[in-house]
Amino acid sequence: MNNQIKEKLAVLPAQPGCYLMKDKHNTVIYVGKSKLLKNRVRSYFTGANDQKTQRLVQEIVDFEYIVTSSEIEALILEMNLIKKYDPKYNVLLKDDKSYPYLKITAEEHPRLIVTRKVKKDKGKYFGPYPNVIAARETKKLLDRLYPLRKCNQMPDRVCLYYHMHQCLGPCVYPVSKETNKKIVQSITSFLGGGHKQIKNDLKQKMLDASEELDFERAKELRDQIQHIESVMEQQKMTLKDQVDRDIFGYAYDKGWMCVQVFFVRQGKLIERDVSIFPFFDDPEETFMTFIGRFYLHHNHPKPKQVHVPAPTDNELLKELLEVDVHIPYRGRKKELVELAGKNAQIALEEKFSLIERDEERTVKAVEQLGEILNIEIPHRIEAFDNSNIQGTDPVSAMIVFVDGRPYKKDYRKYKIKDVKGPDDYETMREVIRRRYTRVLKENLPLPDLIVIDGGKGQMNAALDVLENELGLDVPLCGLAKDDKHRTSELLYGSPPQVVQLDRQSQPFYLIQRIQDEVHRFAISFHRQLRGKSAFRSELDQIPGVGEKRRRQLLTHFKSIREIKNASVEDIKKLGIPAPTATLILEHLNTPQTDEKA
Repeated sequence: MNNQIKEKLAVLPAQPGCYLMKDKHNTVIYVGKSKLLKNRVRSYFTGANDQKTQRLVQEIVDFEYIVTSSEIEALILEMNLIKKYDPKYNVLLKDDKSYPYLKITAEEHPRLIVTRKVKKDKGKYFGPYPNVIAARETKKLLDRLYPLRKCNQMPDRVCLYYHMHQCLGPCVYPVSKETNKKIVQSITSFLGGGHKQIKNDLKQKMLDASEELDFERAKELRDQIQHIESVMEQQKMTLKDQVDRDIFGYAYDKGWMCVQVFFVRQGKLIERDVSIFPFFDDPEETFMTFIGRFYLHHNHPKPKQVHVPAPTDNELLKELLEVDVHIPYRGRKKELVELAGKNAQIALEEKFSLIERDEERTVKAVEQLGEILNIEIPHRIEAFDNSNIQGTDPVSAMIVFVDGRPYKKDYRKYKIKDVKGPDDYETMREVIRRRYTRVLKENLPLPDLIVIDGGKGQMNAALDVLENELGLDVPLCGLAKDDKHRTSELLYGSPPQVVQLDRQSQPFYLIQRIQDEVHRFAISFHRQLRGKSAFRSELDQIPGVGEKRRRQLLTHFKSIREIKNASVEDIKKLGIPAPTATLILEHLNTPQTDEKA
């Protein structure tokens, strides 16, 4: 703990608020809230913490805090700060799940659609449905049963759906508001629990089709029945009333939390959501933050009631969500809350072995690699590889691993501009120069370790640019391969020396994954460019043939071979002048010298 942090800890206020933890790059890596900032922030730097929290603390070099006037203000501010900074340790709030809904539009001639966005547009929404396939299949079933409009825009004539009796054809034939209203009410009734009668009717039709030996039709009806059951009757647990509720339960252990949400619609438990994530704060406060983000930042529709386990500040959640939030103490609702918590505990136990195995491969492997190289933990690793064939179309690629995992958002491709011929060292100089000149110019975060897919020569070229041209002191290592093109040695230091690694260790597997990934990315980029070059060399080198005529020729003749076999008159029919048509045929039918030889 540095002196700056010690001084700030001494003057922390005993008030509610939010705190922002920062790393050596001044990047916000964690945002939290507390009823008492003084106690919460101090707890990170004093006393015993689990291994996961220790990793967070090791990265903290500074922190800021914002005092609020109440707990609810702190909760709202925390959610907004997480959304703004997207801190890497607030993984629980990076929920990118967007569930589909069935929607009946509020148009004059309504449609039934599947959507992931809930808007205030007077449409009728049903869901959410975490079972995406079942939701889409239910829509297909409802399309067959109820003839609402299918097209996005009104055509000028009836389509196939009209002839299949799945649309009333409002584009041509008059359809009254009463008819549309009746169909909408039928669909609403179906999705609201009236599906049982439809299912019984389908069962009878299935039996009739089977007796008539129409087995294909019987199978189709059976599938429709199964789709209804998968969405509407997947769970048999019910409540007597018809109130829409979300029921939350959670469990935590070893610094990890699991939250389960039961979606109760029309009194029936239809689906659930499971989220497992590490946490660093008080469990109750983390749970409340999760619920706030669940509804306010991830656009889950709020039901009429939310049930949560004790102890939870349900009054604070009620004020935040503006819906009824209850802690049930008896009866069926209490049983469902306890069941959600029990499911959360089971899911957490099942995931621990997978989580620990993943940490061994990623975070712990990164820590061990830092120890082996005697550097700070290399949370961010940038790796480079060159690719060319005898100097043609030279390219380079950069990949990024963050905490042992690929971070594809920051991958970069480079076309080599200044190097002529197959000079791997100068290619490495150019790409390192371009990458880190831009990093300095745009004030981007520097990596904790640079990995060069190559030996001592490539390493020395990269180090020369970093140290002598750019004045950077960033740890750099090289990866050599054996005669079978497999990861063989890790090189580090100046001059580069072989670092002994156990070939069965997780750090070795990590650098192997990095080398394989950067090689794959560079090769795929090079193949892409080669493919474009080969495509251009056939037609684009002909005077008078540009992008438009090339597309025109290939669209009409389908292939280069067909163009070769065409006549001048055939090509003239496309509006291409006779001299150009003659030139095209002469060029394509003249043996070309190998430019790559």
